This record gives sequence, C-alpha cells and structure tokens, in this order.
Amino acid sequence: MSTVPTAFGDAAIMLRRNFKHTARNPVTVFQAVLFPIVMMLMFVYVFGGAFKVEGKYVDYAVPGLIVMAITYGLGPTAAAVNGDMTKGIINRFKAMDVSHGAVLAGHVVSTTVRSLIADAAIIGVGFAMGFRPRASFLQWLAAIGIMVLLAFATSWLTVAMGLGAKTAESAGLSTVPLIMLPFLSSAFVPADTMGTGVRQFAEYQPFTPIIETLRGLLTGNPSSGDAFAALAWCVGLGLLGYVWAVSAFRKRA
Repeated sequence: MSTVPTAFGDAAIMLRRNFKHTARNPVTVFQAVLFPIVMMLMFVYVFGGAFKVEGKYVDYAVPGLIVMAITYGLGPTAAAVNGDMTKGIINRFKAMDVSHGAVLAGHVVSTTVRSLIADAAIIGVGFAMGFRPRASFLQWLAAIGIMVLLAFATSWLTVAMGLGAKTAESAGLSTVPLIMLPFLSSAFVPADTMGTGVRQFAEYQPFTPIIETLRGLLTGNPSSGDAFAALAWCVGLGLLGYVWAVSAFRKRA
C-alpha cells in the first residue's frame, strides 16, 4: 500500500481524535469560540462609543475581532500537543506505526478548522449587530483566504510552541504573546491615534497589516501594500512554525 494514502488516513484519524477532545472540553470551546464573541459585545457596546473611527464602529472592529478569534484558540492546542508528548501518547502512536506527519497535521488542521468556526461566529454575530461589509464576491474570497492562511500559519507556530515547552502549563502560556498582539495593533483603534512608541510598534508588528488587509477587503477598499505585507507575514510565520515543529518533533519523538 502507498504511504501517501496511509498518511492521509492517519491524519484523518488524528483529526477526528482532536475534534472529539475539543468537543469534550467546554473550556476550549469557550476560549476558542465564545470568548471572542464576548469580547466583541464588550468592545462594540461598551467601549465603541469612546473610539473615533470612520463609519460605524462595528464595521471597524470586526476585522480585528476576526484575527483575535484565531489567536484566542491557540492556547489549548499548545497544551494538547505538549500533553501528547509528555504523557507518552506519541510513543504509543509510534508503536502503532502511525505516520509522524499525521500527528502534527491532525493538530494543525483541527486548530485551523476551529479558528474558522470562531471567525464564522464573529461574522455572524457582527451581522446581527449591524456589520455591513461592502466587499464584492472576489473580495470576500480574498478575505476568507487571508483568514485560512493566518489560521494555518499560527496553528503551525502553536504546535511548535507546544513541542518546545516542558509542561502543558508553560505551553499554554507560550501563546500569550500571540493573544496579546492584536490588542497592540489597529484592531480596535487606528494606529495613528496611539502615542509615540506604541504607534510604531503597532504599525510594524505582524497583525496590523493582516487586520488592515481584512478591513480593506471587507469595506471594498483593499490596499495592495497591506495585502503584500499580510501575505509575507502569514507565509513567514507558517514556515517558521513548520520548520520549528518538525525539528522539535524529530528530537523528542
């Protein structure tokens, strides 16, 4: 039998396993899907009136909340990956001749799908709150492509963090910078309204061009400069995560 169908079959089994673990863990579901919605309600209804942006605040906030929904679901993945390594589960998979790539791919794909479900929830709630994008069909496709690429890239980076950590607790904590970066971006207020130092950090960190690309696409006014920077950051983070994850897995498995 070809190793390619075997690897895909193993990956499907790992994916189903990870989805079952997610469904049985209400904390993971809340953190990955429900908490971003809570943040959305709070920022739009509680803080939104204090921010000066062009147009309705919900239209401005949704792109940032889409990115935040992706990052908020990363902690449980890092902890789960680390748990598989430290509890000897990976060694059991090796004894069963499960493809090594399938173990990593299962975590990456399940995290990506979970992130996209959270994004769909954010967009759906946003519509209920008055979000009215002016994107064309092709711009919607481009926006979805950015969401998928970001979710895929950060999933690989998170798996690598989980493999590199010594304990499940430290693995979960290692994703905190990814969770906090959207707060220090243009997600909720324009970067040019921030103070010196913070403004420069917000302008040059990874998530600001990604958020601005989504914002431009969804408002029907995309920027090619932001788009190129967003794609470069996504590809760079994805490659870093992939190389790091594969290297760490080979050393520990």
